[in-house]
Amino acid sequence: MSQDNTAEQPIGRLHWMDALRGVALITMATYHLTWDLEFFHYLEPGTASSLPLKIYARSIASSFLFLAGFSLYLAHGRGIRWQPFWMRFAKIVAAALVVTVATFYAMYDEFIYFGILHNIAAASLIGLLFLRAPPLLTLAVAAASIAAPIWLHSSVFNTPPLYWLGLSESVRRSNDYVPILPWLGPFLIGIAAAQLLIKYRLIRILAGDGARNFHVFSGLSTVGRHSLAFYLLHQPILIAIVWCIAQVFPAASPDPALSYMQSCKAACAANQSESFCSSFCGCTLTELKSQNLFDVLERGELDVNNDARVLGISRQCTRTAQGQE
Repeated sequence: MSQDNTAEQPIGRLHWMDALRGVALITMATYHLTWDLEFFHYLEPGTASSLPLKIYARSIASSFLFLAGFSLYLAHGRGIRWQPFWMRFAKIVAAALVVTVATFYAMYDEFIYFGILHNIAAASLIGLLFLRAPPLLTLAVAAASIAAPIWLHSSVFNTPPLYWLGLSESVRRSNDYVPILPWLGPFLIGIAAAQLLIKYRLIRILAGDGARNFHVFSGLSTVGRHSLAFYLLHQPILIAIVWCIAQVFPAASPDPALSYMQSCKAACAANQSESFCSSFCGCTLTELKSQNLFDVLERGELDVNNDARVLGISRQCTRTAQGQE
């Protein structure tokens, strides 16, 4: 039987999909809790951006995008239902805009301009092109998407309007940066996985009456069915809880210079060697103090992305660090 004929048979609600989405949401919340604890000084600066937690965070993002691609094919693989698609798309775009606006005012230096919700919205539009494509072609494009930033990154893309592509050599810092490349990859893999499961009738094993086996995860399924609300609400709630704890049991005040060095090195390590980062961060710390800017920076009164003095220090210390490698 062809893929199209098989896909015409309706599939019951996949409770295991809701449960997996619930697991992804809860693991995401645990990662964000790490960020919150670091922000309130209960954890060392740079903890949330350490390599193990980076891998953890990227695994969570990959699972979200895989499930989003899988769900897109289940919903529209037999034919695009435009009204439900645009309604869902509008909700995701609205939620993404809420995140951008809220973080712009709450944490301007690292606001979220293209995070996971922005990616899901864009990938959903691109994914429509692959709903009728052969699975092998979809997987090939997924592999190319994952590899693209390695081979195609260029300073040509170092401009804010192109940051969403993921091909820039340097970008503005953000607390959640999930560009199209390489993250379109797991989304397309999700589409291909759904195509193959339906084509070979394996989806039936996990649908219908068999889904009752997953009712033990009813709590996770409930979370997964309300994923957008959970995503928007969990972080404000976590921050409020940690803030309340901090009022009763405040964390010890860290050494500002040590905190600066740790956070600077953690941010630098994403694109540079350890020796470069040590030299660069030490240089910027020294220069900020010599120009009486460090205390101003600590109080959050410096726009590090636009202040001419800070940008000059950054350029000077970049040259110094490059010369010492």
